[in-house]
Amino acid sequence: MEIHANAALSLKQRLRLARRVVVEGWSLSEAAEVSERTAGEWAGRYRAEGESGLLDRCSAPHVQRRATPVERVEAIVALRRLRMPGAEIAECLQMALSTVQGILTRVGLGKLSRLEPPESANRYQRQRPGELIHIDVKKLGRIGHKGPGHRVSGHRKGNRSRAPVGSSCMSASTTPPAWPMSRCSATSRPLRRSRSCAGRCASTERTALGSSG
Repeated sequence: MEIHANAALSLKQRLRLARRVVVEGWSLSEAAEVSERTAGEWAGRYRAEGESGLLDRCSAPHVQRRATPVERVEAIVALRRLRMPGAEIAECLQMALSTVQGILTRVGLGKLSRLEPPESANRYQRQRPGELIHIDVKKLGRIGHKGPGHRVSGHRKGNRSRAPVGSSCMSASTTPPAWPMSRCSATSRPLRRSRSCAGRCASTERTALGSSG
């Protein structure tokens, strides 16, 4: 049994209230520590269904008098499978866009990407450990002792003699059981450094896989 956070009565309190009214003959005003409407609701459900009537129910109506016909729902799904957007479906069937979107979401076709077959996992497998090198390079900005460059300060005076600003942090690792290694440098040659770095980790080197070419 799941009682929502704002429920005025627990299951035992509902049972005690209903028995006071139905069995002991108490009036609603005497038995209720809540409103008479709430007491009358639980007493009526206990009178009709017993203790099972005191359990929580779904708040949705039992019958939706204005529910969309099944034939219209099937037509919406058929047009959606032709990759028609919701606005065109609503215009074609003379229906409200909100109704069409609600039906598409309910049947799991709220996005056009749901019509595409699921993509397989992008996996790769090598024959021997250490055969594939993983390279990841991250560019880190660095401000020199003369301050930021002309894009921030607005002038180029005195910037010609400055050393190159920035550094590259390279991480290279091979397939197990080799250990990953990292190195930071002020150059932009991660691939060459990664090869020399990975050469100490693995005896063979066949393929390099990187995020920056």
